[in-house]
This record gives sequence, structure tokens and C-alpha cells, in this order.
Amino acid sequence: MYDLTGFQRDLLYVINGLDEPHGLAIKEELEGYYEKDIHHGRLYPNLDTLVDKGLVEKGQVDRRTNYYTLTRRGQREIEARREWEAEYLDDREAAELAN
Repeated sequence: MYDLTGFQRDLLYVINGLDEPHGLAIKEELEGYYEKDIHHGRLYPNLDTLVDKGLVEKGQVDRRTNYYTLTRRGQREIEARREWEAEYLDDREAAELAN
């Protein structure tokens, strides 16, 4: 996951948190977080990158709508990232509580 942009990591987290979301559902979630419009020209190329990297699987709902799910590799990458973050966040929180 080290080679992903922050936006791509956020896409993984949103996809992980929703049940087979379609592009517009992902877009709405990110717009709520970023508090600004996410343009299709940013969203879909980044989703395609995640598909190409084997982190996300894209399926078809109908001719106009795709859904996205994490692959097992995508899930493992999120878990590894959370463990890595916890190493640093847990230590800092423990130190703050001790003071």
C-alpha cells in the first residue's frame, strides 16, 4: 500500500466500509469526507488503478453501473496498514496517558 496515493487509500477504506458500492456511492462518501466535489476524472481513473493493482474487483450491476469490492489482497493491505499505523499511534497514546 506504500505506493498508493492518499486518495487511493481513502478509496480502499470507503469500498471496505460499504457493501459493493457503485461509483456514485463512493463519490458521495468521499465528498462528505473531503467537503468538496470529487470529479469523475479523478475518481474513476483511481478506481481503475486499484483494479489494475489487484486490490479491488469491479463488477457490473447493469450497462451503466459498476460495483466495487475489495479483493483478499486489498483486505490484507488494509489490515497491514492498520497494524503499521497502530505501532505508532498506540505508542503515542500510551505515552500521553502515562503523563
